[in-house]
Amino acid sequence: MTVTVPGPTLGVVGGGQLGRMLAEAAAPLGVEVVVLDPTPDCPAAPVARDQIVGGFDDPEAFRELASRADALTFEIELADSELLDDVAEEHGLSVHPSPETLSLIEDKLVQKRALEDAGVPVPPFRKVDDADDLRAALDEFGSVMLKARTGGYDGRGNVPVREESEIDEALDAVGGPAMAETFVDFARELSVIAAQGDGEVRTFPVGENVHEEEILRETVVPARTDDEVLARADEVARDVLSVLEGRGVYGIELFETEGGEISVNEIAPRPHNSGHWTIEGARTSQFEQHVRAVLGWPLGSPRRRSPTAMANVLGTVEESRRAELGNVESVLGADGASLHWYGKEEVRPLRKMGHLTLTGEDGASDDDADVDGLLADARELRDGLTFE
Repeated sequence: MTVTVPGPTLGVVGGGQLGRMLAEAAAPLGVEVVVLDPTPDCPAAPVARDQIVGGFDDPEAFRELASRADALTFEIELADSELLDDVAEEHGLSVHPSPETLSLIEDKLVQKRALEDAGVPVPPFRKVDDADDLRAALDEFGSVMLKARTGGYDGRGNVPVREESEIDEALDAVGGPAMAETFVDFARELSVIAAQGDGEVRTFPVGENVHEEEILRETVVPARTDDEVLARADEVARDVLSVLEGRGVYGIELFETEGGEISVNEIAPRPHNSGHWTIEGARTSQFEQHVRAVLGWPLGSPRRRSPTAMANVLGTVEESRRAELGNVESVLGADGASLHWYGKEEVRPLRKMGHLTLTGEDGASDDDADVDGLLADARELRDGLTFE
């Protein structure tokens, strides 16, 4: 390998906070980033080399992105997989993860079937096209989570259904093809950030996630579970990678039951919110790892530097307004705390506006890590921020 000036340009479909942090991580490697996003002055725009304003299914915008890039990737599942494949072939570029993987993952039913066929543990599920299908799922599973097959994130497109009287309202809320998945009586939610490189696989330490209203609120590492469960979670994550094609970072969300069993909830073919802790808490961040993987460069060490808690900063407003975050000095003045502000001009109810991390003692073992205290302190710092 050699370093050149200018270095390679990575074309990224999507310019949200993930695109912003990808560009931040790419710069020290000498990699320039051009993003494609429909929102002018998107969050990634201030740190990327340039932004192409266009839709996630805009052929001309995709062709312009491909003409300016040495390799392509995406940070949002709304990217048109067929269009990505077409423009990559036209311009002789690699695109990672592969468009086939994006196509598989963006449909939750197709994703679950592929995992099940490969022997990866998943909760029982059924295809739902109409009320009769959902009624049959209730008969078979009892209470279910009805999930839109495409487009859902941060709880959108997920509707719990416990009784037949809720069927029509749930189907209306999902508004299209769906799947029903049995409720998992889990002890905790875990995730593994896993990277597939050029002939190598690296997995970050298992994180423990705290959700509320289907939205990730906090992640802590190390996860508060035993070594056997941690090993099993890592094993399942590696099995998931064997189903997927293409280099890159994947966010793999898991359920752990009271009996220590692991099953896959969902997969993101990109850096994931539950991996934000790696920016300060690991030797290589998930974003640098993704850049390395997509370009076919050697992967970095995923080892944990210190116990780490990540807390999302969500919009605590009842109506949309111009984004102004107050009491920032409380985070900036706290030992071991780091603030990440995504640069979104408008704050909306529960919109992800940023996150903060709080790191503990460097090199502390899992046994010595005060995860409960770290999480409590991170929450207190986060809850002290205000949009009022």
